[in-house]
Amino acid sequence: MSTTSDGAAQRRGKAPAGERVADWADGRLGIYSLAKANMRKIFPDHWSFMLGEVCLYSFIIIILTGVYLTLFFHPSMAEVTYEGPYVPMQGVRMSEAFQSTLDISFEVRGGLLIRQIHHWAALVFLAGMFTHMMRVFFTGAFRKPREINWLFGFLLFFLGMLTGFTGYSLPDDLLSGTGLRFIEGVFLSIPVVGTYISMFVFGGEFPGTDLIARLYPVHVLLLPGIMLGLLVAHLILVFYHKHTQYPGAGKTEKNVVGMPLLPVYMAKAGGFFFLVFGVIAALSAIATINPIWTIGPYRPDQVSTGAQPDWYMGFAEGLVRVMPGWEITAWGHTLVLGVFIPIVLFPLVLFAIGLYPFIESWITGDKREHHILDRPRNAPTRTAFGVAWMTAYFVMLVGGGNDLWATHFHLSINSITWFVRIAFFVGPVLAFIATKRICLGLQRRDKDKVLHGRETGIIKRLPHGEFIEVHEPLAQEQLHTLTQHEQPEPYEIGPEVDENGVKRKIKRSQKLRSKLSKGYYGENNVIPKPTREEYHEITSGHGHH
Repeated sequence: MSTTSDGAAQRRGKAPAGERVADWADGRLGIYSLAKANMRKIFPDHWSFMLGEVCLYSFIIIILTGVYLTLFFHPSMAEVTYEGPYVPMQGVRMSEAFQSTLDISFEVRGGLLIRQIHHWAALVFLAGMFTHMMRVFFTGAFRKPREINWLFGFLLFFLGMLTGFTGYSLPDDLLSGTGLRFIEGVFLSIPVVGTYISMFVFGGEFPGTDLIARLYPVHVLLLPGIMLGLLVAHLILVFYHKHTQYPGAGKTEKNVVGMPLLPVYMAKAGGFFFLVFGVIAALSAIATINPIWTIGPYRPDQVSTGAQPDWYMGFAEGLVRVMPGWEITAWGHTLVLGVFIPIVLFPLVLFAIGLYPFIESWITGDKREHHILDRPRNAPTRTAFGVAWMTAYFVMLVGGGNDLWATHFHLSINSITWFVRIAFFVGPVLAFIATKRICLGLQRRDKDKVLHGRETGIIKRLPHGEFIEVHEPLAQEQLHTLTQHEQPEPYEIGPEVDENGVKRKIKRSQKLRSKLSKGYYGENNVIPKPTREEYHEITSGHGHH
């Protein structure tokens, strides 16, 4: 009996195998203290924070499906004759890259679905990145200390565009070949060095025989590796800086109100991953994208009808399509401005939004840390800039598909082109003015709600015959949300002369900064929020119903 008891005690005293492995790892890596410090980290709960997770999960799907596709793809432009199961293509000469893509689609088990998931996940990733960045922009989440993280996100978006372009160029079909011909024209439009760049990239005259083999490691190794590093750095900074949160009761610049990472947030995140994967898989099974078997292999003497890039490259396509065919010939050389100006303007428009956090910080002089998000209406100038930028972007998307707009809606392609040319300059200005006025109107409405309460829809007749609407006072939480934002004073240069009457030397940059700062916080650019005195005067019975 005692022997049995001793054995049971020994069995109870021996830790489970999993615990022993964890202890072994902790003794060498110190993972326990790291996990203890981070696994209970608090994350706020709001639907818009899921946009970043959509990007993360779609990127994971891209990597997983991409690894599968690399097992069967042959990045070679060597010509072969197709003898596979797809009868309409039998006997057609094509590159090994195109043939292997057909084989993946028709002979590899699940290959077509994986191809579709890979392509759709790329589109969802970039759409999620665009939406996520706009959420960060409009709420001011890019402010100190998150400027570097904003740059990481911007670079992920930009590199995602390049990765997507190199990816859909690999099959060497007629559509992707048309896009590469477009890129050759871009290279050739660059003064002095354009010809050398084109010869270097294509390995000779277009299309050459080396391009697919060169694009392949760039697409599957170089760009994804950089993006993975940026993604890890982005997530590390999210942990380090703590997550931003929307204004509300109990939320300050020094705390985070939400749920712990384990077990609540991780459980929800795991379920959301499978939801994102399911939606992308459903899209891939229902909506065919890039059916190369209907397009055919690339031939330099052909151009596919209705050739359109993926949506994220539509802006650059639109700039080139609507730009007049201007040329300058000097000293025996021709400068094609109709292509060169758009390719210079495209990165400038992108990098304008990428550098915006530093521009706003310089204009406003705000060097403080911010962990509470802005309501877009409380930053009308920033919000108006964002909407104006999006307007310019989407106008050029229309320009990038001007031929499809013309054929589908029976319109003149010249009329569409001229509309886009005008709208590119007029549209952002009108969007800026309209958005700013809407934001100011919403600020006035918030101020009225704070001072007079919420409209109940109940009409009351006073003893002397006057009809009034009964207003219900707001709850303290709502009052806090509507009044917690700060309204800094605009930057002032100061007196033009010093205390001795000597004229001060004022830099042009200071004058510019002062004017721009007034555009953010000056008169008629913000609605002063109600003061404590105004609120008490109204709610004490003077004019409050």
